[in-house]
Amino acid sequence: MTRPIRSYVLRQGRISPAQRRALDELHERYGIEFRDAVLDPEAVYGRRAPLVLEIGSGMGETTAAIAAAQPDTDFLAVEVHAPGVGSLLRRIDSLGLSNLRVVRHDAVEVLARMIGDASLAAIHLFFPDPWPKKRHHKRRLVRPEFVTLAARKLAPAGILHAATDWPEYAEQMLAVLSAEPLLENAARGYAARPAHRPLTKFEHRGLALGHPVRDLVFRRRALGQEKTEDLV
Repeated sequence: MTRPIRSYVLRQGRISPAQRRALDELHERYGIEFRDAVLDPEAVYGRRAPLVLEIGSGMGETTAAIAAAQPDTDFLAVEVHAPGVGSLLRRIDSLGLSNLRVVRHDAVEVLARMIGDASLAAIHLFFPDPWPKKRHHKRRLVRPEFVTLAARKLAPAGILHAATDWPEYAEQMLAVLSAEPLLENAARGYAARPAHRPLTKFEHRGLALGHPVRDLVFRRRALGQEKTEDLV
């Protein structure tokens, strides 16, 4: 059996005592265990509201800030690294966020098994690992099969919002997203950074190095409005 190529490597990074306590004490309250069953958002959040999936929430600063600014929207963050999950759990607790929950698992498997088709208002993918070496490009998350899966999970008019500070990866993202029949570009080429997306630490780092930051905002086409020329 061929092992799937992951877009991440699980490193044995240092986890602080506070992050470890958060994992031990707060995960039951704010975390969601991965399971091979479609998530019931109403049961998780106690209401019906637009649901946004955040892929790769890192240490959680941006995720928590967006969730705090949009209390009428529910957010599900997916992150594989323990320090980041612990950090985000602490932020959820300290800010009292009832609209943000965390899954510690592979985002592709979460999308495929836990998210219903046409159920997401948006997917956020901010500064994924660019895997800059050419031999590692196969590990990049934004590839045709991922984009097709992600598009299927968006509700009509739902948004896939990605951002990167690697120009060559931005070009690849634009090409792959543009080729997906279920999506249409909400801008002409790259988009201006939407006001709801705060500057991330990765963005600050990239800007300091002179990297141009590119946002890509694509919209799920209405049912029956797919680009038929790309489906034949």
